[in-house]
Amino acid sequence: MIVAVTGATGFVGRAVVDRAAGSGLSLRALTRRAQPSRAGITWIAGALDKPESLATLVEGAEAALHIAGVVNAPDRDGFVAGNIEGTRAMVEAAKAAGIRRFVHVSSLSAREPGLSVYGWSKREAEDIVMDSGLDWTIVRPSGIYGPHDTEWLDVFRTARLGLALMPPPGRLSLIAVEDFARLLTTLVAADGPRSVLEVDDGQALTHAELAQAMGAAVGRRVMALHLPKGLLQLGARIDRRLRGKGAKLTPDRVGYLCHPDWTADPAKRPDPALWEPAITLAKGLADTARWYRANGLL
Repeated sequence: MIVAVTGATGFVGRAVVDRAAGSGLSLRALTRRAQPSRAGITWIAGALDKPESLATLVEGAEAALHIAGVVNAPDRDGFVAGNIEGTRAMVEAAKAAGIRRFVHVSSLSAREPGLSVYGWSKREAEDIVMDSGLDWTIVRPSGIYGPHDTEWLDVFRTARLGLALMPPPGRLSLIAVEDFARLLTTLVAADGPRSVLEVDDGQALTHAELAQAMGAAVGRRVMALHLPKGLLQLGARIDRRLRGKGAKLTPDRVGYLCHPDWTADPAKRPDPALWEPAITLAKGLADTARWYRANGLL
């Protein structure tokens, strides 16, 4: 089965490429930069804002997996271009090529589009997919973590110092990237469901419990310090000044970090007959910490 993939060079995409190897899937993957050759994958030079490259990407494919998106942008226009217009372009390319199966990676933040521009842009992208007439499935993951990720690195580093700086008390859940990749490769080869799925590892955590789990992964006892929204907003301004475009805490992120419940809705989880998470939080965090150490990051 030939699958057209966007975002294959990113964190989630890398895991999908690894998972697809030996699974019977043949990938055609979009890339802005030259990539090393690899069995089972054909790299297509281009980008979401280059229609001719998307036409080449989807040519001969039986399904499309749209992973690419923008999680951090300096302004609203950046989110519109990366998440809304990028999704629109990929949907139109799939339709023009006669592809029916379309799996779209969204975010739990789309559930609350009023909290952040990011969440709003992901919700708008979902609407484009739902109105496409394709055989679509939209997947909203909770926090994705694992080896090769950098979004959680700052949290691991502070945990190693015995401290976890957390938002106001709330609940959240996570999912290991390997489990998420397995779900995506399962969905592209399936018929439907035409629905919005919310995905996590099934374990709801308070922020304090997450801090303790992070501490266990790095071998430290960790104290969770809950920061009020105002202090997080100040921290976002400082992070932007210090790290510029590389800032991890942004004013836009503060809005959804302070939401009290980022766990998957049990009614929207995938059918267990289709997929179930296999990696426990303890193992996944330990594997992630081990990878950080091996690469001199922790």
